[in-house]
Amino acid sequence: MGDVAMTVPVLRAFVKQYPTVKLTVISRPFFKPFFDGIPNLEFFAFDEKERHKGFLGLLRLYGDIKKLKIDAFADLHNVLRSKVVSLLFALSGKKRATVDKGREGKKELTRAENKIFKQLPTMFERHVKVFQELGFSIDLSHPEFPKKADLSAEINDLIGHDYRKLIGIAPFAQYDSKVYPLDLMQEVIAKLAENKDQTILLFGGGKKEIEILDSLAQPFENVINMAGKIKFQQELQLISNLDVMLSMDSGNAHIAAMLGVKVVTLWGATHPYAGFLPFNQKMVDALTSDRNQYPKLPTSVYGNKIVEGYEDAMRTILPEDVVSKINTII
Repeated sequence: MGDVAMTVPVLRAFVKQYPTVKLTVISRPFFKPFFDGIPNLEFFAFDEKERHKGFLGLLRLYGDIKKLKIDAFADLHNVLRSKVVSLLFALSGKKRATVDKGREGKKELTRAENKIFKQLPTMFERHVKVFQELGFSIDLSHPEFPKKADLSAEINDLIGHDYRKLIGIAPFAQYDSKVYPLDLMQEVIAKLAENKDQTILLFGGGKKEIEILDSLAQPFENVINMAGKIKFQQELQLISNLDVMLSMDSGNAHIAAMLGVKVVTLWGATHPYAGFLPFNQKMVDALTSDRNQYPKLPTSVYGNKIVEGYEDAMRTILPEDVVSKINTII
């Protein structure tokens, strides 16, 4: 989800700077709402379960896309599927370019010994380079974002009408090494909830996460668990109205950022130097675990590597510092 969300700001800048060029985004149907409202952009749904499944499915995918009279192919994912389709376009004489994920630099950043701790190019810079190879230079220095969505009566009934500030909190991530300890998150929520002018909205998904979010919200009148209560498109509309989003290194951070919302991120096994700081956000708003106490950090690019003794690294991010950062922003 985060990978797809990170393409949105680049594509918004592209269509603004090249208004006569049509873009076709190929992705899973679930992600179509990310691209709604972007001019000169058509969404093509990739059917991974039936029509476009397997190698023969990729051949059909190429045939389906070819009918759209594509002039060039930008591979912003660089996985086996996209490489196959990209190669087919190249064999047909079309221009193509593939994102360089910088795997060697990321390996140097995350290895335990002889670590090279330095800022790597962001994914947004890497995406821009792909379009440069195709002949399109993109300037990301003056981004534009969609307007805050009008909230439906259903959403307003859920969140109430008497709030002055909306704070979103997305406390989960794909891997445990990127999740802030729940007892500390409860402290953050409790402190934020003291201000009755603030409504705190919790985001997540799945039965287990919903149960945890319910328990986090239960003690407070102005803390609301939104998980499982609204559709995904409504969730995007609600996020666009937030004053700030508190998120782990996860898809929710990138969704909020693509909508122009300020984001505070918490980092455990991973680090923003790998290039995944959300779009147009400040490094000072990325709170990282203490590298003096845990010098091997970051230990992973995606958080899927377990390092013994580093389970409590995120406890070095103090709840009072998280609250202070949020209060400073809003």
